Amino acid sequence: MSYKIGIIGYGVMGKTRRTAIEEIKKGTVIAVSEPSIGPDADGIPNVSHDDIINNPEIDVLIVCTPNFLNKELTLRGLNAGKHVFCEKPPAFTAADILEIKEAEARSGKTLMYGFNHRHHDSVLQMKRLIDSGEYGKVLWLRGRYGKSVTKDYFNQWRAKKELAGGGILMDQGIHMLDLFLFLSGDFDVVKAEVSNLYWHMDVEDNAFVILKESATGKVASLHSTMSQWRHLFSLEIFLEKGYMVLNGLITSTMSYGEETLSVAKNRSTAPAATWKDEVITKYVNNNSWRYEMDHFFDCVTEQKPVIYGSSDDALKLMTIIDKVYEQKDF
Repeated sequence: MSYKIGIIGYGVMGKTRRTAIEEIKKGTVIAVSEPSIGPDADGIPNVSHDDIINNPEIDVLIVCTPNFLNKELTLRGLNAGKHVFCEKPPAFTAADILEIKEAEARSGKTLMYGFNHRHHDSVLQMKRLIDSGEYGKVLWLRGRYGKSVTKDYFNQWRAKKELAGGGILMDQGIHMLDLFLFLSGDFDVVKAEVSNLYWHMDVEDNAFVILKESATGKVASLHSTMSQWRHLFSLEIFLEKGYMVLNGLITSTMSYGEETLSVAKNRSTAPAATWKDEVITKYVNNNSWRYEMDHFFDCVTEQKPVIYGSSDDALKLMTIIDKVYEQKDF
């Protein structure tokens, strides 16, 4: 089946989603809504948000807007009887997600959130290895995700709490938290230090988060920062029988370096562990956008549950983020 699709928000992400949709050939974008451009968007009619939501011919709504619009447009799309794919963050709070879940249940439509990092080939390989049980249970995880911003950031919507919902944690750290949940399961204890030490905005520029699962003792630590003057992505997972370390991430600018996954079983060679038996894989293609759209449209067509980025995933994630922001002291 080929779906008729409307995209609200036709900036970088809207165009990225359109390209992926065209690659998988499971639907056609027949309209976009982007106030900042003219009536024609790469050969597609540029109409109002209302025109897309109220168009009975449009089966699928793709939401690629600034954060503060995500909840509203998701609700409106579901209530209009459309399948909805929405970029992260899903909303600003866990209470928002509960409201969205009610609309999702009433609609009977597919809802999926754009947690794109889950779909990188390196992350999917880590998930396969963890789920195989070959490396035992996850003991701890450590994630560092940081970028550098300049003073013009103050003029962007991301620097304003009412538009963004939060700072670097809501922008980047949310991806790492989602990977923790995806790869190892939930956490029930949350401790955090959240600061705006350098940029002095009304949103955080650094978040240090410690998570724990009480039942197993599993612990994860996250540092999400916009004062990382050299862009960094690093995810380490240590298990009972080995470890997996992912450094770098394929992006359009490659500012995070090469995406390299190192995997090894436990070693106990005296006097120290050796590195020679690591399996190192470098990933050179970013298939994640295509994989993500493919999964969404498969769920729509086959009426099966979303595995990567469901509203349940969103609820777990925003519950943790609520607890982090409760500990913010500025």
